[in-house]
Amino acid sequence: MESGDDLADNLARAESLLSQAAEMGAKVAALPEFFPLLSADENAKLAVAENPGDGPAQNLLSRIANQHKMFILGGTIPVRSQSESNSQRVYAASILFAPDGNPAARYDKIHLFRFAGSRRQYDETRSIIAGENVATAQTTLGKFGLSVCYDLRFPELYRAMESPDVIFAPSAFTRETGAAHWELLLRARAVENLAHVIAPAQGGTHPGGRGTHGHSMIVGPWGEILARAPNSGDAVVCAEISAEERQALRNRLPCLQNRQLP
Repeated sequence: MESGDDLADNLARAESLLSQAAEMGAKVAALPEFFPLLSADENAKLAVAENPGDGPAQNLLSRIANQHKMFILGGTIPVRSQSESNSQRVYAASILFAPDGNPAARYDKIHLFRFAGSRRQYDETRSIIAGENVATAQTTLGKFGLSVCYDLRFPELYRAMESPDVIFAPSAFTRETGAAHWELLLRARAVENLAHVIAPAQGGTHPGGRGTHGHSMIVGPWGEILARAPNSGDAVVCAEISAEERQALRNRLPCLQNRQLP
């Protein structure tokens, strides 16, 4: 997606994209980080933050998941803290909805992005509360592991998931870091975990001139790119994932069982 600062417009576009995915036969669909809002004002997310379990973005994804009977991963949604001490910051919550519309897992982004870019400075700690817990969901389609964007640089997070079958990495990589590391990191996480990686990304130019790398990808457990989006604009990327092929690779190369270090 190329999300902007209009919540209603972003949600309408997300619904259209999810409906397209359903029409293409998708059983799992994922949206990028910041899909409901990507504003030049980092504090704008406070105004649209939702309470846990209720709000326009969560209610929309719940309804669509139930309507189309598919799993939907809501990239990140700004969710309010219940603590007064954190009233000026939100959680970047990645929420997985099951085909019955109920939430199956929630992951609050642990690693918050800080980067002194050549043109812009980033510090998510100013408006986001770091999560503390690893999140996975055992589903009918395998074990899902949840992560977000900057998490990709911390491989120990994925080891803590204990052999996920499918890793989600909704992102909003900058153009600078994305050009250098996006594909590299996705393929590395896929190979070292022998897992499929589903990585929906923001792509384009957003309010305030912020640029994101795009190139949403689905990567196979051998590191092969199964599908890739253009670098900018809204798009639906689909690929077929084979649990049997993934397990066959794990049987041939049992590196997950060969680990020696804790």
